[in-house]
Amino acid sequence: MTYLSVNWLAVILAAAVAWAFGAGWYMVLARPWLAAIGKTPEEIDRSDYTPYLWSVLCVLLMAYFVALLTPLITGAMTPVNGLLVGAHLWLGFVITSMVLNHRYEGRSWTLTAINGGYLLAVLLIEGGIIGLFG
Repeated sequence: MTYLSVNWLAVILAAAVAWAFGAGWYMVLARPWLAAIGKTPEEIDRSDYTPYLWSVLCVLLMAYFVALLTPLITGAMTPVNGLLVGAHLWLGFVITSMVLNHRYEGRSWTLTAINGGYLLAVLLIEGGIIGLFG
């Protein structure tokens, strides 16, 4: 396996689309998300851009691993296989980790659903785009 032999254009495009989707997702769900984290809009530090930088880095890393793992797991890089790998990664690792941590932290199921739904969409978007590029 060569770790750098992924379609970098597909990875970057998938990450950009997923990140843009996240902006829309959290704009639409801003009120329930704020309620789920127990904050008001005034309590959010809008001058701190580090969460945005971290989110770009994270969705880029997720896209890279979808691109790396899809042909290893499925044998072929197709949109359907990309979607399947994204869905399996989400079910096997992402949502299970979130549920585990949120239950110990006493977080609401609403927060788990909002954040988990976003990450499912990210992995599906990335898998579909990366699979499309082959």
